[in-house]
Amino acid sequence: MKHLFRSVLKFTSFACLIGLFALGLTTSCVSPKTIVYFQGDSARYSSQEITQKYVPLIQPNDILSIVVGSLNAEANEVFNTPNLFTTASTNYSASGGGARVQPLGYLVDMDGTIEVPLVGKIKIGGLRTTDAADTIRIRLMSYLKEPSVIVRNLNFKVSVLGEVKMPAVYVIPDEKITLPQVLSLAGDLTIYGNRSNVMIIREENGKREYARLDLTSREIFDSPYYYLHKNDVIYIEPVKSKMLDTDSRVRTVPLIVTIVGGISTLGILILNLTR
Repeated sequence: MKHLFRSVLKFTSFACLIGLFALGLTTSCVSPKTIVYFQGDSARYSSQEITQKYVPLIQPNDILSIVVGSLNAEANEVFNTPNLFTTASTNYSASGGGARVQPLGYLVDMDGTIEVPLVGKIKIGGLRTTDAADTIRIRLMSYLKEPSVIVRNLNFKVSVLGEVKMPAVYVIPDEKITLPQVLSLAGDLTIYGNRSNVMIIREENGKREYARLDLTSREIFDSPYYYLHKNDVIYIEPVKSKMLDTDSRVRTVPLIVTIVGGISTLGILILNLTR
């Protein structure tokens, strides 16, 4: 009886080992060449000329914070009022969604103008924020003594989806950010993220563009999509090995569990019959 029990136990253990081995075969290995960023010259030091320079320009539907200062603090409040009123909005942060409060700011109309109290419409569309500040300051000189103006974009945001640790919509306070920097904010790609085929979706000038970048190559630094624009969407697709691995696990694991369970049940029946 003991000999039979040991034989059944060994057979069951052997079946379990076979099942675990088969499960291990479904896991694909990842080559270092598919996950290392910016591959190229292996020298200790090398340099590359910066060819891509991005200067964000004010566009319709931008929401601007315009802070006015002068020698007359009371008069400043007239122009800073839109920065003081707030509205509820979505919290675009890595910690997740939620309600937050942000200034209403100045909305840029479709014709590229903003409505400033007392002054009226000012055309700033297509300008840099620094140039827009100078334009507004000149107009305010008729109302304020030695005015100063600071302009900031409140809705410069990009979206990150797919195989990253923290997919979210990220608001960029300085209006200028690169693709690697945004991916760093998102916690980097997971091990299953396809680094050689990153998709950038961009909507500008009435058309939608789709571009694919290779993070494993240094050629990314010369890409016009290296610097991100407002409302860009970054999608990280999974590598084929993950899709195949997931599919094989879905199909294989239940089968292995069924086989091992059947063998175990058979062993118990044999022991009961031989008592």
